[in-house]
Amino acid sequence: MLLLRRAHPPRRPSARHLSGLLDRYGFVPPASLTPARENTPRAADSGKKRRPRKPPYRPPSSLDRGGRPAAPSDLPFDFRFSYTESSPGDRPIGLREPKYSPFGPGRLDRPWTGLCAPAVDTTLRDIHAEDPAPAAERDLEDARRRHRERVLGEPLTPAECASLVSKCQKSRTKKQINLGRDGLTHNMLNDIHNHWKTGEAVRVKCLGVPTVDMQNVCHQLEDKTGGLIIHRHGGQLILYRGRHYNPKKRPVIPLMLWKPAEPVYPRLIKTTIEGLTVEETKEMRKKGLRVPVLTKLAKNGYYASLVPMVRDAFLTDELVRIDCKGLPKSDYRKIGVKLRDIVPCIIVSFDKEQIIVWRGKDYNGTIQDHAQKIPVPVLEKESAGVESENGDQEQTSSDWSSDECSQFSNSDEVSDDQSVISEVDSD
Repeated sequence: MLLLRRAHPPRRPSARHLSGLLDRYGFVPPASLTPARENTPRAADSGKKRRPRKPPYRPPSSLDRGGRPAAPSDLPFDFRFSYTESSPGDRPIGLREPKYSPFGPGRLDRPWTGLCAPAVDTTLRDIHAEDPAPAAERDLEDARRRHRERVLGEPLTPAECASLVSKCQKSRTKKQINLGRDGLTHNMLNDIHNHWKTGEAVRVKCLGVPTVDMQNVCHQLEDKTGGLIIHRHGGQLILYRGRHYNPKKRPVIPLMLWKPAEPVYPRLIKTTIEGLTVEETKEMRKKGLRVPVLTKLAKNGYYASLVPMVRDAFLTDELVRIDCKGLPKSDYRKIGVKLRDIVPCIIVSFDKEQIIVWRGKDYNGTIQDHAQKIPVPVLEKESAGVESENGDQEQTSSDWSSDECSQFSNSDEVSDDQSVISEVDSD
């Protein structure tokens, strides 16, 4: 044993093997346990081209047009988010965001001005002219009037009107379009035409802020859709499509992908009311909070009786207070603006969720009282005569024909869960 140990003197441990056991006992590991690095699978495959990774899944985007051109639309009116809650006469003082089109980039062949997508080039307007509207707009209105008359065809008979109203009752169908606080929106036009694919008429239920001015709601529905309101019971309307309506030739209505930001308008309530001093204005606002509440508005209610109530109250009181607790701030501000324009009156304050309006110094109660005592059909005939002189005869027959057609239908069938303005609380 000693001779064998001397024949193989011990070697220094290499840097690779820090332990000297392998050298001391003369153990050499087989090649299978220590394969060469160049024979490893990774090294062998390193020379080959790797398979490219599959790109991650990307869901389709409605903003990606895929090189397609912008969609044309020949509808002869300006595209707005809401046709009942916005007016072309309201001049904003600024925009809250850049002029991003709510239809998406490159999806519509009309530019977005921040307020609307005009049907004609706005650069053609001349603000110094007596009639700033260009001739192209008047041509579009005439074409729209002729097209509407052609689609509506002959007037409905009482039997046909009653049959259509009966088919649209709640007990017969659940199909309904809800018109809420935003009023008649642009995308709602597409919903109405979709309902007209399977039925000649569609039921529209109106609640909330737009019902303060139902005449405007009826006018905009008929004007923008080209249909005819054949029945009206409170906030429920029956909108008829016309005798010669062809669903395959329905107008192309591009949809808004998001709600545009509302522009910045001048302040509704100023520091001092016109014609009053600062002290008188402060005293009037304090006095307005002390007057009895005329009515309390229910959330998403039916407010058509609000305007006549305010007019009647102005016959005896100069200030009127309306309780709006529970309503969003934007809602009762819009109601105040409608009262200012329709009654008319002066907005005093919105403090403590109350609408306080003043009739003004030049209020003439006899004129307002006379207007209230005139029957509704007389007012309709007078307005029809004025519009017929302007060449808009087709709208006069449709603006308030709904009330006339309502006599052919049973009002008991139109029982609807309508929220009305509640009476004054005992508090």
